[in-house]
Amino acid sequence: MKKTIGTVTIGQAPRTDVIPDVVSVLGTGIEIREAGALDGLSKEEIASFAPKKGDYVLVTRLADGTSVQVAEQFITPRVNQKIADHFKNGIQVVLLLCTGEFPDFEEGGLLIRPQKVLYNAVAAVAEGMRIGVLTPSPEQVEQAERRWGMISPHAKAVPASPYVDTKAAVKRAAEQLREWKADITVLDCIGYTMATRTAVREITGKPVLLARGVAASMVKELIG
Repeated sequence: MKKTIGTVTIGQAPRTDVIPDVVSVLGTGIEIREAGALDGLSKEEIASFAPKKGDYVLVTRLADGTSVQVAEQFITPRVNQKIADHFKNGIQVVLLLCTGEFPDFEEGGLLIRPQKVLYNAVAAVAEGMRIGVLTPSPEQVEQAERRWGMISPHAKAVPASPYVDTKAAVKRAAEQLREWKADITVLDCIGYTMATRTAVREITGKPVLLARGVAASMVKELIG
């Protein structure tokens, strides 16, 4: 009998851009049940969740592959409901497909929050080092530097969308971090792929931590 985990994206399911990398870590013997906070909503409804001045900005992907920005305050209740639905349906391990910072969510099982897993992994190996960060949009640079600056006073975030013109954007960002002499680079979005990790590592010549890789490895440890 297959083991089952749930996933919740702040965008729309299925996340065909994420799940294959997760499966490559977990193996094919795991059933993954996906859910999205924006599932079933029109583009007009989604537009009403757009960030306003002072909002915590999140970037995600819709089912058609387009990228949107949403405010944490608007998306959190919908994410919470999707997590609760998984737990109520008997799924005991749920992976949140977002590295954003959120308040506490529904309890009822094990919730893997990539932001916490990634943050603590970086803190364990890179305290005081020059931490480079890739974040999806310019609007997220300040909040990213504030977060990673708690681990080291030397933290620099550079925007590079994982959804639009990704290859060129990542190349530019990685080159900036190489010139800045980053000791380690954090790919701070679930949208960055294993291929992105390889590209950044080759350009910077330094270690790279990938959010989806670290989070999937945690799931692997939990479920065996």
